[in-house]
Amino acid sequence: MKTKVSILFYAKKAKANVNGLVPIYTRITVNGKRIELSSNKFVEISKWSTEGGKMKGASIEARSINSYLDLLRMQIIDIQMELARNKIPITTCNLKNKLLGIDEKQRMLIPIFLDHNNRIKELVGKEYAPGTLERYKTSLSHTIDFLQWKYNVSDIDISKIDHAFITDYEFFLRSVRNCANNTAVKYIKNFHKVIKICLDNEWITKNPFTNYKSKLKEVVREYLFEEEIQSIMNKEFKIERLSLVRDIFLFSCFTGLAYIDVKNLTENNISYGIDGEKWIFTHRQKTESPSKIPLLPIPKMLIERYSKHPQCSNQNRLLPILTNQRMNSYLKEIAAVCGIDKELTFHIARHTFATTVTLANGVPIESVSKMLGHTSIKTTQHYAKVLDRKVGDDMKLLKEKFRFLNKNQEIKKI
Repeated sequence: MKTKVSILFYAKKAKANVNGLVPIYTRITVNGKRIELSSNKFVEISKWSTEGGKMKGASIEARSINSYLDLLRMQIIDIQMELARNKIPITTCNLKNKLLGIDEKQRMLIPIFLDHNNRIKELVGKEYAPGTLERYKTSLSHTIDFLQWKYNVSDIDISKIDHAFITDYEFFLRSVRNCANNTAVKYIKNFHKVIKICLDNEWITKNPFTNYKSKLKEVVREYLFEEEIQSIMNKEFKIERLSLVRDIFLFSCFTGLAYIDVKNLTENNISYGIDGEKWIFTHRQKTESPSKIPLLPIPKMLIERYSKHPQCSNQNRLLPILTNQRMNSYLKEIAAVCGIDKELTFHIARHTFATTVTLANGVPIESVSKMLGHTSIKTTQHYAKVLDRKVGDDMKLLKEKFRFLNKNQEIKKI
């Protein structure tokens, strides 16, 4: 992209000194972004030509100041040409530093990335979830490993990051790190945010992501069918921990809450809704979006069942939930005992609520989206696509039932 630079001299009336003289300022604009610097020259406002950007007349004072401004203009143009010759980005920041004699320090990628992560760390619990910080930490770790793998260096000047860098980084994630498509795309997206910081600060002018394209692949979300839910509900467990995990899992199946949101629930989250019935009022930790869920009979019963549990009283929790790791470990045991041939995890409960419990029973997608706390209905529509596939499976069963009809048999019109 061609760099457009303009230079303007003007008298700044608002900064008149005690003698009534106003300072002459230099305005440098680069591709729409501008800086303003004092020329350290003063003039009577009546002697200044706004249109010409110089002093009026041919007095000794006018010739002196106008000559100074002409030299200053040439100095700025020379700096612009020098930056271009040295292939240094022509930005307002670089022009200003050269003009003031400030040496522009080399900006390296890793300190910028670390500063970004430290800022997120300070905002965990306010604007970001702990998981967000962990993802950026992992992304930084992958970036450091890539620099060593590709360039045999521990850091790199951000001006050296180009389109080839991005595509090589993606290849590294997919091959060396063996990341799946969506995981690789998400790490590249994290890296893109750091590059955007560099662009916004004018540390670089060319966006290395300009011609880069990536796309998340749609993931088929696993969920339980009605008969599988019934199988888990009807199973009697002699081991208490399995019975507890089963109950918490079913609670999520009928509320749609993710693990961390169930864990954060207290009695204060239960209140009466607009219909006079008990609802859950909470905010999703992942997106901080509100989630309001009317309580169905099963979660109501489970809340009552564990209301006197010691863990609930001691830790101020609505339910005595275990760690996510232990929950998922025990859910695999439950799946095996119940004859469910699926990789059962706690998050499947949320998918089950969206599909089998709500959408499959005619609950409007707008209501489901609101209960799930989705920030966009497009997210909820993924579950509707899953149900479309189920419709196909159901129709296959229907076709099997009609196989008794002879191919040549005429079907009477109704």
